[in-house]
Amino acid sequence: MLLSSGSFLKAPFSLTTHPSNFLNGSTPLLHKLHITSFPSPPPSPPSLSIHAMKKLQGRVVCSTNDKTVAVEVIRLAPHPKYKRRVRKKKKYQAHDPDNQFKVGDFVQLEQSRPISKTKTFIAIPVLSRNASKTEEPLPSSILNLPLQSQGKSPIPE
Repeated sequence: MLLSSGSFLKAPFSLTTHPSNFLNGSTPLLHKLHITSFPSPPPSPPSLSIHAMKKLQGRVVCSTNDKTVAVEVIRLAPHPKYKRRVRKKKKYQAHDPDNQFKVGDFVQLEQSRPISKTKTFIAIPVLSRNASKTEEPLPSSILNLPLQSQGKSPIPE
């Protein structure tokens, strides 16, 4: 029958190589490239430190707990449907070791190791947004100019 003919026992495909190297997913570049090692990046100087810690700014809303303040951080995020920027509020618990912050103070939160179950930030003081910068006027002796309050005209006649 078919077994005696011998053609049935032959493979349906030939075992000879095809002229194209791209059959059945083989690429010639993978066989020809021999990469022994990748070049290592240059060493970074020891004095340079990279900080990728999360820093947030917010307002203290609760300071009744010992060494802990609740800080409300407001950020702007686009609305998913209307694409308008909407204020998003979130409260974080932050470590205040000296109990120096009161309600309404602006603080910067810096991420640290977990201090408790909910505290992973440390509160750092920041100048208030409404605080006016008081600059002292320079004395006239440094500028070598007479002041108008002294009654002398700065323009010589």
